[in-house]
Amino acid sequence: MSPAFDPLEMIQRFRERADAVKRRSIPPVEGPDRLLFLEAANIDFQDFAMLGDATATLNEGILRLEIDLRPPNN
Repeated sequence: MSPAFDPLEMIQRFRERADAVKRRSIPPVEGPDRLLFLEAANIDFQDFAMLGDATATLNEGILRLEIDLRPPNN
């Protein structure tokens, strides 16, 4: 029997992935390939960080991830 799905554990894994992208070293590539690698890393970090900030609920088999994209009140 598989363990029960825990949405909070999933959120934690996305936080860890975002941290891993930030710590990832740049491979020895030059020119346009280097720029493509950096752009992909930025998108990876953004996606993982957003999901890592999500509030997750699991209700009757429906997983809902809520991400507040509103700017903070200043």
